[in-house]
Order: sequence, then C-alpha cells, then structure tokens
Amino acid sequence: MLGRALADYHTAGEPFRIVSGGVPSLRGATILEKRRFALEHLDHIRQLLVFEPRGHADMYGGFVTDPQDAGAQLGVVFFHNAGYSTACGHGTIALVTWAIDAAMVPASGPSVEVVVDVPSGRLRTVASLQNGRVRSVRFRNVPSFVLIEGLSVSVAGREFELAVAYGGAFYAIVPADRFELPLEPAFVPRFIELGREIKAAIEAKRDIVHPLEAELEGIYGVMFTAGNRNMTVFADGEVDRSPCGSGTSARLALLDRQGGLARGATLMHESVIGTRFASRVVGDDQVGDYPAVITEIEGSAHLTGYHQFVLSADDPIGAGFLIR
Repeated sequence: MLGRALADYHTAGEPFRIVSGGVPSLRGATILEKRRFALEHLDHIRQLLVFEPRGHADMYGGFVTDPQDAGAQLGVVFFHNAGYSTACGHGTIALVTWAIDAAMVPASGPSVEVVVDVPSGRLRTVASLQNGRVRSVRFRNVPSFVLIEGLSVSVAGREFELAVAYGGAFYAIVPADRFELPLEPAFVPRFIELGREIKAAIEAKRDIVHPLEAELEGIYGVMFTAGNRNMTVFADGEVDRSPCGSGTSARLALLDRQGGLARGATLMHESVIGTRFASRVVGDDQVGDYPAVITEIEGSAHLTGYHQFVLSADDPIGAGFLIR
C-alpha cells in the first residue's frame, strides 16, 4: 500500500507521480547506480504506478532518493512506461515544487535555490515564490550538444535528414513539415507511429552514445517541430504534454549551432496542448570533442492530488497492463 508518500503534480500538463516513501531505499553511490537498483528491485512498483488501471500509457513519475553528496538536497530516479529515463525537465520542476510545498526544503523570501541530482548529472534550480507559494522553477541543465546533423533516414516512404542532440537524454529533432502534418492533438496517434519508426531507423543505422558516459545512450525521444511549437514522442510511444524540458535543451543546442536563436534570447517553447517553457542559452561548455551549451528552462508545476494505491493479493491483473 502506498499512501501520502505518493503525490501527483503536473508540469505544463504533463503528469509527475512522486514517490517519497513506502518503498525500499534505492542503493548506490551515484544516481545512475540507484537507477540500476530501481530496475533490478523496484520495477514492479514502477509498473504498479504507471500501468493501467492506476496509471496510463503516458504516465510519468520518479522515486525520490538521497543525493550523491552534501552538495545537493535531493536525488531522483525518473520512470515512465518503458523503464527509467536519464533526464526529465518537467519532473525536475515538479519535484522542486513538491519539495518546497512539503517543507522538505526550507524556503523564505522571493526565491530559493535547490540542487537536485538526476541520472544525467547535478542540476541547480531556482524556485520563485509569491506569498510563500512556488510560482515557477528554473533549472540550469547539464551541458547540451548536437551529436549528429544531417543524418539521413527513410521512414513512411520518405527520405529526410534529421539531427540528434543531447539535453540530458538524446533526441532526434525533425521538422513536422517533412510529413505534412500539423502539430495538433488530433494527429497524436500518427506522430506516435512516426516517432517509433524514426527511433528504430536511427538506432538500426548507428549507436547513439554519450561521449563521456556509456550508460547515457539510445534515442529517448523524437521531437517534431514547427516554429516554437513541438510534439515529443518518447519512451514507448509516450507523448509529452509539456514542451519537454530536456528536449528543449537539446533543441536549444541545435538552434544555437544553426544560428536560429540569438544568445540570451528567450525561446518560449510550446507543447502540443499550448503550454510553454521559457528557455535560453546562457553559456558555453565542452563535452569530449563536442562543443556544448548551458541552457536554462523555466516552468510551473501544480499539485493534483495525493494517492493511496492498493494491490490486492487476489487481483488477477496484478501490477497492471498497457493497451497502447
């Protein structure tokens, strides 16, 4: 049974189910090690919380854990319908909001800094408060970079080029006009199909691996873009209702490389449902042989409820199921 140690938030429309107790502590010296521990020992909990009838194919969440050291206040291992991601911008925004709401992190004045350890690295965040309530959270992401430009793939009978960029996870970035489809909710099923096909086509063609950390690998999401709008299909056909935080960082890296956004200018990155993150490039970095940028993403999260889930011993459905 999981009680008030389980809280739900949404960030720009995207759910984030926060597990802060009621499960064994995640073991490991690093967040990547804790992520492996969750896969090996807590995956039945992930399924229970993500799968139907308690969740759905687009559910998302995270196990709150200790940080790697005293330099951070929180650690988190993110989960989704297919397993465990290495980064999650919307989840980071929701987690920091929850930590202040729940007095896990003391807060006073107009802003408070919260440092969070995630699988891809350490994130410094700043929560803006008004009348004691969190109004927005801004996080400075790990260095983001373009891994590949002009990669040619063939999907749905069309040959086209795309880019692969990293913002804590790897994203294929594809202009939606390649498929003559508008970025609207009515076309979500088709974008899910295309996202799955594009991911498979890229990974069949070449390995996608971080130059400094082999465990950060594979195409996590496929971002379809049109102007400032995007639709991101990630994990196993999940569609991000938010503008996708780590994906926004990846897109900023590509825009910066192509000269599509002036340094310091704000990209109001818009989701398929019209919600927005304010984002910008704020500096330069280097990841191995790849020029990288430092990005900041800002958005707001809201509490939607506390939950107590039960798995009856005689329930034939067990941890649940997915029909998509």
